[in-house]
Formats: sequence, C-alpha cells, structure tokens
Amino acid sequence: MRRFRSACSVASAVALTLAGACNQPEQPAVAPPEPTAPSAAPAATAATWTCESGATVAVAYPETGAAQITYKGRVHALRSAQSASGARYIGSGIEWWTVVRDGVEQGTLGRLGPDQEVAVAPLERCSAPTTGDAPAGVLPPQPEFLPASAPCQGPQLKLSRDGGDAGMGHRVAIIGVQNVGTRPCSLTGYATVTLQDGRGRAIETVRAEQNPGSYLRAGQAPTPVELAPKAKAFFDLAWTVVPNEADGETVCPSAAKVRVTAPADTAVVSLDQAFTPCGRRVQVSPFRSVAEPDAVPSATPRAKT
Repeated sequence: MRRFRSACSVASAVALTLAGACNQPEQPAVAPPEPTAPSAAPAATAATWTCESGATVAVAYPETGAAQITYKGRVHALRSAQSASGARYIGSGIEWWTVVRDGVEQGTLGRLGPDQEVAVAPLERCSAPTTGDAPAGVLPPQPEFLPASAPCQGPQLKLSRDGGDAGMGHRVAIIGVQNVGTRPCSLTGYATVTLQDGRGRAIETVRAEQNPGSYLRAGQAPTPVELAPKAKAFFDLAWTVVPNEADGETVCPSAAKVRVTAPADTAVVSLDQAFTPCGRRVQVSPFRSVAEPDAVPSATPRAKT
C-alpha cells in the first residue's frame, strides 16, 4: 500500500510540473548576435612572381589604379603612375613595373629615389607569375596614356658628350643617350650614375644626387622621352670645382669615366669623361628630349666648355 501511495505521489508531482510548464507564458525568440565587420586584411593575391634572387613578390590589385605588393613579409600599398610602357605602380618607397618584352611578361621591383616618384635602384627582376585567382600571364588593366615602346636597356644605348656650361666654379656636362638599337624605346626619370678613376676603380666618396635643375640650369620635372632608333635623349651632369674646405676637403677626386644605368635596368653604359667633382657629390637631371634646356637667369657671364 505504501509503495502504491508513493508512486501516486510521484506521478502527481510530475503532472503538476508538466502543467505548470504548459501554463508558462511563451518566451520571445532570442535575436541572433549582430555580425561584426571583418578586420582589414591584405587583398587576395592575384599573382606570385618568382625573382632572380629566389625571392617572391605577391601582387594584388584591390581596385582600379591601385596595387598591393607583399615582399619579404611586408605589405606595400601602391598607386598607378605614368610610365613609358606596361603598368607601373609607386608608393611606400618602392616601384612595381610590369611589361611584356618579346612576348614574355616581366616584372621589376625598384627602390624609389628622394622624390618618391622614380626608382633609382632595382631590387628584384622577376619572371612571369604563377597565379591563384587569376590565370597565368594576365597583366592588370593598362592605363590609356601609356605609349607602346618598352623602356630602354643598356645594350641598346650609347653615351656621348653633347656640350656643357660653366660659371662661378660650377660646371655642367650635357650627356647624350642614343638609341642604337633597331626598336623604339623610352626613358623616364633619372639615370643612375657612378664614377670611376683612371684605374677603373669606383669613386665611392662622390655620390650622385637626383635634382630637377642645377646652379646653371632651370628645373624640369621627369617626363617620358620616346626614342626612335638613332634618336637621342639628354641629361645634365653638374658639379662644382671648388673644394669644400669647411668639410675638410682640400683636394678633389679625379674622375675619368661616367657609368650610367637606365631606369628599371641593371646593364651599365660608360663614357670617358675627365673632371674633378668637388663637394663629394654630382647632380643628375631628368632625361629630356632636347640638348640645351633653359638656363638659370643670371647676370654672371658663363663660358661654354
């Protein structure tokens, strides 16, 4: 009898509990949590380029007129820039330039100069990419203003001395750069210049500085110069012949040869040029299409060299 009563009591309790649960007011549905915006991340890689050094350059194009370069673990944001051919992007101290030469896609990574507009030293020369989301060999959209000719390279160039100027301890040599190849090419920006002495040794105490103008020449911003076969471009090499005694300089080094590297190239072209640059520097102007640029107005007479 006791077992029967206990069972009845348990059953009654369960029944009351179920009844209470059924009589509870309906709970409102819980809204799902608001989605959180994803944090900024590098754009999806469009292509990975393999370079001569063994390094890789991962390239993405997140929007029109922009590129994102990942090199040695660092991400660089670049913007589209004018070039003589191909697609060129600059920013974050570097330049990324892609072109097709003789049917082969090539990319060059360079270090920008002080003006942050033109590369002065190549970092990597890279071959056609292997891709992730994009098919192999696909270049980004080409800006409409780009001319058709490829950048000039050392083997198709020849240097010459095409005049100069002098005044008040300053000197300027006009250096001609001729396209001796069979195809048109173009030059944009500044040449990379180094000097050698009469024994063929590099003069490391003299640095070359990019400068739109000089003491004797008006400034000129870099612009593309198109060179048909046999045509010439020009740039100025400027220096002073007065020792900087305040800096401890009493004797200026004697240079015998000028060595020039075209932008986005590594091949060197040389010109015999005997001079004594003082002040531990020479100034290099941008390439231009005419030999004689505008002179700086001055009352001081200057003699041609």
